[in-house]
Amino acid sequence: MQFYEVQPSTSVAGTVRVPGDKSISHRTLMLGGIAEGRTEVTGFLASADCLATLDAFRAMGVGVDRHAETSLTVHGRGLHGLSAPAKVLDMGNAGTAIRLSMGLLSGQRFESVLTGDSSLRSRPMERVAKPLRQMGADILTTDGKPPVTVRPVATLSGIDYLLPVASAQVKSAILLAGLYAQGFTTVTEPAPTRDHTERMLRGFGVQVETDGARIRLQGRQTLTGTRIDVPGDISSAAFFLVAGSIAGSGDYVIENVGVNPTRTGVIDILKLMGADITVVPRAAQGGEPVADLHVRRAELRGIAVPESLVPLAIDELPVLFIAAAAARGETVFTGAAELRVKESDRLAVMADGLTRLGVGNELAPDGIRIEGLAGTGRRLGGGEVESHGDHRIAMSFTVASLLADAPIRIRDTENVGTSFPGFVATARACGLQVEER
Repeated sequence: MQFYEVQPSTSVAGTVRVPGDKSISHRTLMLGGIAEGRTEVTGFLASADCLATLDAFRAMGVGVDRHAETSLTVHGRGLHGLSAPAKVLDMGNAGTAIRLSMGLLSGQRFESVLTGDSSLRSRPMERVAKPLRQMGADILTTDGKPPVTVRPVATLSGIDYLLPVASAQVKSAILLAGLYAQGFTTVTEPAPTRDHTERMLRGFGVQVETDGARIRLQGRQTLTGTRIDVPGDISSAAFFLVAGSIAGSGDYVIENVGVNPTRTGVIDILKLMGADITVVPRAAQGGEPVADLHVRRAELRGIAVPESLVPLAIDELPVLFIAAAAARGETVFTGAAELRVKESDRLAVMADGLTRLGVGNELAPDGIRIEGLAGTGRRLGGGEVESHGDHRIAMSFTVASLLADAPIRIRDTENVGTSFPGFVATARACGLQVEER
């Protein structure tokens, strides 16, 4: 089993550049694959998750030329040009890939089977399957989980669907199925979620209407190949945002980060806690706003995190728990039940790790209360933490070394490469003392 051995650090410094956005990289392959003509992509995230999506679409006849690690050309087959795969489509650890593909494959003329690694096979799929069935899709799950079988149907029909829980993956799956449906498909969100699918569909020439919380598109529109420059992933930048807020030194900068307003909850929450973050805009890339993030060390304070910001920072919450551990006073997170069904039960796993390192906390069904160390005279005592194969847990506890006075060993770190290849080298370059063993 791979693990990280992390020695205590006192500061981070310099300039950091994180890999391309994972959510956008997945979508470039999916939408490029069903577009007419070529789609040129730069900044592609060549992580295990995104490469699983690449392999799946190649298996369905999509040509993908890789010119360099982060540059590729997708040769689109058109809306109905995909072909039946000769194998089960293995999505690895990628929840985004399997759930969005369920929607896209609902309108195909062939049967497909989607599966993944042991972690993905434990994750719920019915939240996606149910609305797709309302559209007429024929989808079978295995006790509500993968493997998932998607069978061809004569036609799909647009629906007007109110999401019971804010979820960009469910929203996107419905919209992708809506491309193949008769009439209009409308999704209404209870709270804003990342809007990469809507933005990218427009980039491919699809008319998508947004009216407040309602997103609407008409089926059977043609997608046209385009050019996409993928910005840096703010979910990856979040680890270095928190590190800089705890222990930044000098002009500490995270460059070229996507700052889509549906993804910047991590910045908003950190600023509410007192973080000193300056957002310096750069030229937009592929319809997505981009910025350099300048971070200075600050004394963080505990807060009650507004529930409205939680869906906008859902993937970044684990490392925000580390920020809470560094703060003065208590920080309370609520409305985060979605963390229970990620790569791990992130609420329970983070609570266990914090407890092992000596951080007081109280777990709730939809959140956690964390007692900050600032002002107590205490630091983390070090110890061994179980990541349960969850990449974001592993990287979050690496950042916790900035609060420690003894080494932290993080077990089961193989899956870090699913979202952040090169994490250890990037972390070491800015001052974190992490070794991969």
